[in-house]
Amino acid sequence: MDGGPDRRGWLPCYLSGAVFAVCMAGTTLPTPLYSLYQDELGFSELTVTVVYAVYAFGVIGVLLLAGNASDAVGRRPVLLWGLACAAASAICFLCASALGWLYAGRLMSGLSAGLFTGAATAYVMELAPGRGSPRASFVATAANMGGLGCGPLLAGVLAQYAPWPLHLPFVVHLALLSVSAVVLFRLRETVGERQPLNTVRPQRPGLPPEVRAVFRPAALASFVGFALFGVFTSVSPALLSQFLDVDNRAVSGLIVALAFFASIAGQSVVGRIGERRSLPLGCAGLLGGLALLAAALWWQLLPLVVLSALIGGSGQGLAFRASLSQVAAASPADRRAAVISALFVVAYAGISLPVIGVGVLSSHIGLQDAGLIFIACMAVLVTCAGAYLLRRRTDDGSPTPRGAAERHSH
Repeated sequence: MDGGPDRRGWLPCYLSGAVFAVCMAGTTLPTPLYSLYQDELGFSELTVTVVYAVYAFGVIGVLLLAGNASDAVGRRPVLLWGLACAAASAICFLCASALGWLYAGRLMSGLSAGLFTGAATAYVMELAPGRGSPRASFVATAANMGGLGCGPLLAGVLAQYAPWPLHLPFVVHLALLSVSAVVLFRLRETVGERQPLNTVRPQRPGLPPEVRAVFRPAALASFVGFALFGVFTSVSPALLSQFLDVDNRAVSGLIVALAFFASIAGQSVVGRIGERRSLPLGCAGLLGGLALLAAALWWQLLPLVVLSALIGGSGQGLAFRASLSQVAAASPADRRAAVISALFVVAYAGISLPVIGVGVLSSHIGLQDAGLIFIACMAVLVTCAGAYLLRRRTDDGSPTPRGAAERHSH
């Protein structure tokens, strides 16, 4: 009998989550299209990885310079700026007659993601009944990763089966952004006491001493998880085309999307199994995903790439949500935002720096060998994180009280 009112109470939360997903979809929209841009503009695989990584630098810049903007000026203004940056990114790609347009498009895309990452997560949870409930947390998580997964899927299908492959995906995204802006104007503001823009100050990520033991494995696991996503969303279409004869862009987009959808699945079970177990399990999943990707490159088998996306994506979801929860729980209240910003900076460094390394190596030793070296390096990092977690658990003697951990995971 309460289903109708309950649904109406949750509608603003779901609508804000949809806006979040639309913005994040734009950040991965070009993924299946890079090979077409290479053919049209004539640039190397290294350039593809640099174009991709410009996005991460945009995100990191916003997190450092204006990560707390929505706390001061309100959620909706910051999200509207984010939608404007996303629209500017789509326009840059529509005008992409030279490489500079791609760099500008990726930079604007990074700015939009940086503005949305913190503000939209808070907004989704604040618009939900009861504010910080597990359901609201999952809506925010699913909107973020689901949007990232929908981008390559949408672009791949349109590029493969519809006309104007380098234009139609961005026209569709512009239309979705317009609808999102209308929705955003109709949602209420959740920040009560707003301040002028000149009160926003750059945030320097910091680590209080009591957070460092928790932060090290969380940061390593986050770095590796996002690095795996970075490779999937930058060079995996080229790997699929060159070594597995997969030239269907819809299939390439679907495989990339599977990694993000698997991350949602991984994040959804953290509350049930507890974050203390989720982080080492996530590390194991990441290691398994890396091993499967190496096997797929070595034996050139498409099913192993799909398994790598599913297992590696699930591991990333488990590890990242547990990392975020544990770091937030260990942080003093007055430093929590700065510590979480530090974790996101590490994560987005993971999505950019290793990918550039793959691009540099591929120009000297080929994409396959560069991919295998990347996998070996990431496997060492995630193994170190897992070993540190096991040693810490042995040193502690007993796990963190499960109830407290699970409350923070929600």
